[in-house]
Amino acid sequence: MNEPDLPSVNQLLFPVVEALKGTGGSGLRMEIVEAVADRCELPDEQLNARYESSGDLIFRDRISWTLSKLKKFDAVENSRRGVWALTDIGRSVDSEAKVDQLLREYRLRKAHTRREARLDASGQDDPDDKELDDEGERWKSQLLQRLQEMPPDAFERLTQRLLREAGFIEVEVQGKSGDGGIDGVGVYRLSLVSFPIYFQCKRYKGSVPASTVRDFRGAMAGRGEKGLLVTTGNFTRGAREESSRDGAPPVELIDGDRLCDLLKDYDLGVKTQIRKVEDVSLDLDFFTQFTNT
Repeated sequence: MNEPDLPSVNQLLFPVVEALKGTGGSGLRMEIVEAVADRCELPDEQLNARYESSGDLIFRDRISWTLSKLKKFDAVENSRRGVWALTDIGRSVDSEAKVDQLLREYRLRKAHTRREARLDASGQDDPDDKELDDEGERWKSQLLQRLQEMPPDAFERLTQRLLREAGFIEVEVQGKSGDGGIDGVGVYRLSLVSFPIYFQCKRYKGSVPASTVRDFRGAMAGRGEKGLLVTTGNFTRGAREESSRDGAPPVELIDGDRLCDLLKDYDLGVKTQIRKVEDVSLDLDFFTQFTNT
C-alpha cells in the first residue's frame, strides 16, 4: 500500500474537525481515527496500510500529524490524559474555505520563524518537518518497542501489575498452555459489587482481527461474562465491532496507544516531569556603561 492512496494531512484537516464535532467536541485519538475513517469511508485495506520502514499504521500517523497541525492553528487542544478537544477557533470551522484561511494565517506566522527555510517552493510543508507539538508519540513509540521485546510471561506480569494499580484485586496470571487463550483473571470491585474479568495479552506489532476476539470470548464461556484484551498493537474495525456485538459477552479492548497512556497514568515505567522554560530577553543598553567610562 503506497502512501498516496490515503488522504494527505492537509486533506484531513476538515474531516478531523468535523469528526470532533460529531463526537461532542472532544475525543481520544483512536476515537478520532475511527470517526474520520467512517466519514471518509476508507476500507480496511487502506486503514491497515503501514510504513515499510517502521511498520506503523500510515493513516493513524497522519491523524496524529493532522491533530498537531490543527493545534498549531489553535483549533484544537489536548490534555495530559490524551483527550483532544476543539477550541473556539476549531468550533468556528464550518467549511474547507475556513480551513484554507487558517492554513494561510499559519503560514504567514511561520514565515516569521526560523522554520521558514523548511517550506518548499510550492508553499507546502516540508515532509521532513515533523515536529509534533504532542511529544507523546515519540515516547510511545519507544515504549511500545520495549513492550514488544518482552517475553510473553513478562508482559502478562506487567498486565497483572497494571490491573492491580487500576483497582483489581486477586489478579492471577494463569500461565497455563492450552487454556484457550486466557492469560489471567482478576476481580474488579465496583462499589458494593464485584465480578471476575478474564484477560488476554497480545504482544502484536500489527492488528488484532475479529477472530481473536471471538476465540477469546469462546474461551471465557462458562467462566465469566466480561473479558479484557490487551495488545501492544491495534484492533481492526471488525475486532472493535465484534467486542461489543449485541447478544455477546462484552470484551474490553486496550490497544497499544491506550496501554501507553495507562502505564503513564499509573507511573509504571513512565515518569513525567514538568520542565520550566527560560524566557530570555536582552537589555542591550546595559553594555553601554562599560563603553562610556
